[in-house]
Amino acid sequence: MPTFGFDGKKSPETQILPMMSLREVVMFPKSIVPLFVGREASIKAIETAVADYGKQIFLVTQKTPEKEHPEADDLYRVGTVSKILQMLRLPDGTIKVLFEGVSRASWSPEDDQLSNGEDEGEYPKARFVRLEESVEASVEGAALIRAVQESLEEFGKVNKKVAPEAILAMSTIKEPGQLADQIMPHLKIEFPRKQEILEEFDPVRRLERVFELLLGEIEIVSIEKRVKGRVKDQMEKNQREYYLNEQVKAINKEMGREDDPQAEAQELEELLDAKPMSDENRERVRKEIKKMRTMQSSSAEYTVVRNYIDWVLDLPWDNIKDDKDVDIALARKILDEDHYGLEKPKERILEYLAVQTLVETMKGPILCFVGPPGVGKTSIARSIARSMDREFLRLSLGGVRDEAEIRGHRRTYVGALPGKIIQSLKRVKYNNPVICLDEVDKMSADFRGDPSAALLEVLDPEQNYAFNDHYLDLDYDLSKVFFITTANNLDGIPLPLQDRMEIIRLPGYLENEKVEIAKGFLLPKQTKQHGLKEENLKLSDNAILDIVRYYTKEAGVRNLEREIASICRKSAMQIVEEKNRDKIINVTKQTLGKMLGVQKFSYGEREKAAQVGVCNGLAWTQLGGEMLMVEVVLMPGKGKVEITGKLGDVMQESARAAVSWIRSRSDLLGLKPDFYKLVDIHIHVPDGATPKDGPSAGVTLTTALISAILNIPVRNELAMTGEITLRGRVLPIGGLREKLLAAHRGLIKTVLIPAENEKNLKDVPKDILKDLEVIPVKTMDEVIDKALEVGKTQVWHRRHGQAPVAAGLMKETLQRPTPQ
Repeated sequence: MPTFGFDGKKSPETQILPMMSLREVVMFPKSIVPLFVGREASIKAIETAVADYGKQIFLVTQKTPEKEHPEADDLYRVGTVSKILQMLRLPDGTIKVLFEGVSRASWSPEDDQLSNGEDEGEYPKARFVRLEESVEASVEGAALIRAVQESLEEFGKVNKKVAPEAILAMSTIKEPGQLADQIMPHLKIEFPRKQEILEEFDPVRRLERVFELLLGEIEIVSIEKRVKGRVKDQMEKNQREYYLNEQVKAINKEMGREDDPQAEAQELEELLDAKPMSDENRERVRKEIKKMRTMQSSSAEYTVVRNYIDWVLDLPWDNIKDDKDVDIALARKILDEDHYGLEKPKERILEYLAVQTLVETMKGPILCFVGPPGVGKTSIARSIARSMDREFLRLSLGGVRDEAEIRGHRRTYVGALPGKIIQSLKRVKYNNPVICLDEVDKMSADFRGDPSAALLEVLDPEQNYAFNDHYLDLDYDLSKVFFITTANNLDGIPLPLQDRMEIIRLPGYLENEKVEIAKGFLLPKQTKQHGLKEENLKLSDNAILDIVRYYTKEAGVRNLEREIASICRKSAMQIVEEKNRDKIINVTKQTLGKMLGVQKFSYGEREKAAQVGVCNGLAWTQLGGEMLMVEVVLMPGKGKVEITGKLGDVMQESARAAVSWIRSRSDLLGLKPDFYKLVDIHIHVPDGATPKDGPSAGVTLTTALISAILNIPVRNELAMTGEITLRGRVLPIGGLREKLLAAHRGLIKTVLIPAENEKNLKDVPKDILKDLEVIPVKTMDEVIDKALEVGKTQVWHRRHGQAPVAAGLMKETLQRPTPQ
């Protein structure tokens, strides 16, 4: 019979024994293994071995454990001849057998003595030969045995399932093959690998392979022990927490404070289902609630998730305050009660309300009120909310430089919160409030981001229906919010942000408007705040006008209110000192100085008489319109032009353009072509501490220069405004309303304006235009014709034989020869 791959000596005898197949078990010589046997053929083979073969049986491992009746090809060719030590029959028909391995053996499926035991009462038998090992002492084998036995001691320490007696018995074995066979049953490895060891005939090589498996098993058992230790600690911790939580629940129940985390999560899910949000958002929040269920309430992550869920559930989402029944007449009445004037903002709001009553849904408008301080930008936003019967929120953006103030922080940061927009909506409980973003031009950018860039999405009707706050990380609809922004000027607002807003300019109040505001709003308010009766204080219109002119200098009415408050305080002092609650105090123009002291300001008035080189200009400031005097003097020199009065670059360029235009017209003016080289020109604009700039003083500078050069005075009751070109064209300017008011206040009778600004006269109050003669002009020729006190023919034509004369000492210098 062939050896089937084994090198070694074999017994010449061929034996036949009952054969039993093993499933996922490999029997090794010199090892004792208990097995449960249940298959009929296997039980018959054991019984036969006990009865007829001296308890000897041949054990072979199946290649396929699942097969109930294995064929010859399903069995390995090498097995173990074993001895049955004990046999115990169990009540369920199976038997428990204790086997002891005796020796290796090989068998051949071609032997005609083999039967598979498929017939009832039959069992497999096999003809086999015993395989003997050659035992030769070697230094390598001795060293390997010593290394293996040292590892066995470590294996016994980490694997408590191996009895110390077994470790001690194996440590006394001196043969490598026997030691390998003794170790293998204690290793938890797959049966195919064990079969490979069984089929390894060289004892030293077999022990070397077992040593490798032993070291791997030691490492696995060590890791397993550590893992079990960690799991045990965690289980003990969880059991402890569970026990304590149960105690807490019991205590709370006794005290009437039921706090069940699962019930709490269920309550949150019910609140979530009741919220009118999109299915996508609802599903994401539901996942957070599911995550919260698996967390311990004492963990830090639990607090983060719970805060997030609370924020989401506290938001109004689609909770809209109905404003379909807004009365337009009532809204107009409310706006007029709160503010005098400001017709454009009022008209825009009433238009929105009218459209809202006709359509089902409408995106909230985004308005930007631009104007100087104190004109009522923020207060009219509050009045708009009141007229629409909506909630009002004011967010001050002055000094904000962090993008997270608008978009919020991501939840990865400690103490993260949503942005100011989302926080505000949580407070009002409605998703269509009026939100006033105050001082939007005062924001700044740094390394933390640009908040104005974050506002691009908030204030864009095409994007804000899906606003994504970093904290929520959900799409939130802001399209129904009525956004109003305020700014003092547009220079600090990026152009893309300006493009998203409807800009409404709120100019400064006129003098007559301030008087009406003081009478109808400020005086009643301050008398009430100071404990005065309405009849205690009488303030005449002339007195109020003097307060506006000489004690305040502003576009709004804040300082006017402070001055009226000062009068109220002094009146209250008199009433208290005299102990007369019914005392009537009349404040007139003559007695105003006793109340408010010395006049703080003066306002521009025209000159008493026409003067050479002096011309009345008109300027616009944030505080309103101002009279601007331009003075020009000529001195002997070499053509130097001196410009003073703290003028800006644009205004200095206007002065140079004026000089160039006069030089180009020297022939028509009767001047020598090189007249400018013979004199120095000094242009000055009084009030030198105040910066001045802009192109609208061009015609004023040119007129004053011509007046000085020709020694012809400019009409003192006339003022002008307009930009000049090198060709003498008069270009349009801005702020015409305020400039005409300044002219009216300065007792001007005639005003020259650019012809293209004639369309802006409709914005000027009629009582102002009634007292002014406004003349549109297109060129400097028209300006000179209207402004100088001589006739046009005397100025422009020399055919009368008389040349124009220069001022003072310049007479002979600038005069051209008179034609003979």
